[in-house]
Amino acid sequence: MSLESITNSIDDAVSGFFEPVAESVGEVVFYTVGVGDTELPLIVAWLVIAGLVFTSWFGLIQVRKFKLALEVVRGKYDEDDSPGEVNHFQALTAAVSGTVGLGNIAGVAIAVSIGGAGATFWMILCGLLGMATKFVEVTLGVKYREQHADGTVSGGPMHYLPKGLAERFGSRGAKFGKVLAVPAAVMILFFGLFGGNLFQTNQSYAQVASTFGGEDGFLASSAGAVLFGLVVAALVGLVLLGGIRSIASVTSKLVPAMAGMYIVACLVVIIGNVTAVPGAFQEIIQRAFEPQGVIGGVIGALIVGFTRAAFSNEAGLGSAPIAHSAVKTKHPASEGLVALLEPFIDTVVICTMTALTIIIAKPDSWAERAAGNGEIGGVTITSDAFATALPWFPHLLTVAVLLFAFSTILTWGYYGLKAWSYLFGRSKASEVTFKALWSAFVVLGALMSLGSLISLADSALFLLSVFNIIGLYLLAPVVKRELNSFLEFVKRRKAGLPEADETQAAVKALD
Repeated sequence: MSLESITNSIDDAVSGFFEPVAESVGEVVFYTVGVGDTELPLIVAWLVIAGLVFTSWFGLIQVRKFKLALEVVRGKYDEDDSPGEVNHFQALTAAVSGTVGLGNIAGVAIAVSIGGAGATFWMILCGLLGMATKFVEVTLGVKYREQHADGTVSGGPMHYLPKGLAERFGSRGAKFGKVLAVPAAVMILFFGLFGGNLFQTNQSYAQVASTFGGEDGFLASSAGAVLFGLVVAALVGLVLLGGIRSIASVTSKLVPAMAGMYIVACLVVIIGNVTAVPGAFQEIIQRAFEPQGVIGGVIGALIVGFTRAAFSNEAGLGSAPIAHSAVKTKHPASEGLVALLEPFIDTVVICTMTALTIIIAKPDSWAERAAGNGEIGGVTITSDAFATALPWFPHLLTVAVLLFAFSTILTWGYYGLKAWSYLFGRSKASEVTFKALWSAFVVLGALMSLGSLISLADSALFLLSVFNIIGLYLLAPVVKRELNSFLEFVKRRKAGLPEADETQAAVKALD
C-alpha cells in the first residue's frame, strides 16, 4: 500500500469523522439572518459593528493619527530603556506576516468574482474600519502583557482579558476575564495548528506542485510532498527556535520584499492594461452601490473574503496583539497606532492591488472557477490575470504564495506557542513539545488537506472574536487613557520637555 493511498485514507477518515461536527459548529458560528434577498452571518455583522463603534469612539483615529503612526513605526519616539524584545517596525512586520496569506490572493479573487468589481469598494471600507479595532486590541495587548525574568514577554487576549477586567471590575472582572481568556487560548491554538499551519502548507504545496511539473512531476508524488513538507518544516523550526526576535528578524526583511514583489507584479499587469484603469475605477464605484455590488461586497468581501482571509485583517480576532506585545515601548498606545497600519497594508493596499489586477485583466471564466473550486480556483484566477502580462508571471505568483504561506506559518507558530504556554505552562519541555508538534503539522499539511478540520478552525477563529470584542468594549476606556497619555508624551517630546509622570500626563490630556 503506497504512502499516498495511506494518507488519502487517513484524510478521508478524519475529514469524514469531523465533518458533522464542523457543519454543526459552522451553522452556529455563522448563523445567518435574511437581508433582502441574501443571508448575512451575524458574526460578520459583529465584526463590522465593532469597527464602526471604535471608529466613532476614537474619532476616526485611523485617519487623524495615520501620520503619527508612520512616525512611531520609523522610531521617532523610541526610548532606549523601553522594555520588550523587538522594535516597532519588527513587531509590525511580524504581525503583518501572520495576516498576509492566501486570503490576499485567493480570497480576494473569490470575493471579486462573486460580487463583481463593486466588492473592492467594500473590502477597502472593511479594512479601514478594521484599523480602529486593531488599534484597540493591540493597545490592550501591550498594556497587560506579562514580562518574564529572561526578558521575553507574553501577550494577547489570554492576558489582557483577565488582567484588564480585574483591574476595572475587581474579583468579578477577574473571574469573567478568565472565562473569556481560556477559550480564547484554546481557539488560537486550534486555529494555529490547522488554519495557520496545515492549511498554509497544503495550499502552497498544491500551487508549487502544479506550477513546477504538474500532475506528472516529482513534486506531485508522495515523496515530493514529504520532501516539500520536511524542507518547510526545517526552515520554520530553525526560525522558531530563536523566538520572536528571530521571527521578527526574518519578517522585517521578508515582508517588505514579498509585499514589494507582489505589488510590482500587480502594477506590471495594471500598467500593461493602462487604458482600462479609468474604466476599472468607474466600474468599482458604480457597481459598489448596485444590488450585485452591495450584496457581493458584503457577502463576497466580508463573508467569503473574511472567512478565508481572516489572515488578511484579523481585526477583532485577538491574534495580532500577541506579536505586537513583544514591542519595546513604555507607551501601549504607541504600538496600537503602529498596529492600525496593519489592515491598511494587507487589506487596503495588497488586497486592493489583487482586485484591480483581476478586474483589469479579466481572466476567462473567473466566476465559474471561483464558485466551483474554492481557494484553488481563486489562486488560478489571480494566476491567469498575471499571465496576461507575461507568460512566466504565474511562476512569480507561486513564489509569492510560498512566501506568504511561510511567513504566516512562522507568526502563527509564535501565536500558537503563547497560547500553548498559557494553557499548559511555560517550561522548556512544554516549548519543545509544541515546536515538535508544529513541525509535524507542517509535514502533515503537504500530505493531506483535512478539509473538515480547516472549516472547524475557521469557525473557532471567528468564535474567538465574540470573546475578544466583549472584552474590547469593556476595556475601551483604558485604551482612551493610554492614548491620551501617549499623545501628551508626544507633545512634550516635540516641545523638548522631559517626560511627565504617566498618571499626570493622562489626566492633563483629558482636561
